[in-house]
Amino acid sequence: MRRNPAPAELELVEAFCNTATLLHGEDDLVRPESAAGWLRAHGLPEASAPADLAMLVQARETVRAFLVDRTSAEAVDGLNRLIASVAGPPAVRLDGSLALRPVTDDPAAEAVRAVLEPLVRDGLSGRHATRLKACAAPDCRWVFYDRAPASNGTWCDMDVCGARHKMRAYRARGGGAARGNT
Repeated sequence: MRRNPAPAELELVEAFCNTATLLHGEDDLVRPESAAGWLRAHGLPEASAPADLAMLVQARETVRAFLVDRTSAEAVDGLNRLIASVAGPPAVRLDGSLALRPVTDDPAAEAVRAVLEPLVRDGLSGRHATRLKACAAPDCRWVFYDRAPASNGTWCDMDVCGARHKMRAYRARGGGAARGNT
């Protein structure tokens, strides 16, 4: 939609977070049919009970909150609680990669764990550590992979969210106001 997709190892995290488009009031996880379709399309167990859908939405918003501000104690604590709710202690596979062990076979928990595993494995350290972000616009929060060399991107799309922010800041400074006493 706005930027090039995240690298393959983080595509699922990005896609999961972007199941809601706040600017358009769309959410793929609030209706059983659309949630089942999204989960099926991503090879995840279908979870369509109301409690499952609520868990998926809560998990998505917890990850988004973390990606908005990785230094927020509240966001870090929320992510840690989410991980603990669906995964036991991590395990190292024979190939040396990290896996999250299940604590339940609940389909929603399994889907959330499948999303969290690449975030924990690839999105918190190494070359991707600060690149997966949520748009700074509170009414957007679209998750994107920041490909800028300095990893200093703030907006999902400079032409949409960035431009709106700049216009608001300009107006707040009094720019564009009619000038009196000419």
